[in-house]
Amino acid sequence: MTIQECYQIIGSDFVQIKKRFPTVGMIRRFLAKFLEDGTFSELCSTMEAGNRKDAFCYAHTLKGVCANLGLGSLQASVSKLTEVLRTETDWIPANAEQLLEEVKADYALTVRTIRQYLDSVE
Repeated sequence: MTIQECYQIIGSDFVQIKKRFPTVGMIRRFLAKFLEDGTFSELCSTMEAGNRKDAFCYAHTLKGVCANLGLGSLQASVSKLTEVLRTETDWIPANAEQLLEEVKADYALTVRTIRQYLDSVE
């Protein structure tokens, strides 16, 4: 798999990503670091615990990481979740659970695709 194919599968335009990073090697290193990042699991844990404030922080962080790396589909779904969690309530809004399921699906696709890409270049 090429890096262009990887980005196409995860819903991004590689040409735009290439403008942000000087080399493909740098992009590859940051994608590998993304696989090690614990923000997604923390988001899931805080959502399960019903902690809206911390869940918002983790969703917002994940949204930023996705924006920087150009992880298009995941960025879109986590952006929706971030906005729902932005409310000033003590509880997690009812529709946040469904949005989290979308984030989980996009995260799984993103991770699987990045792993396939990284495995193909080793």
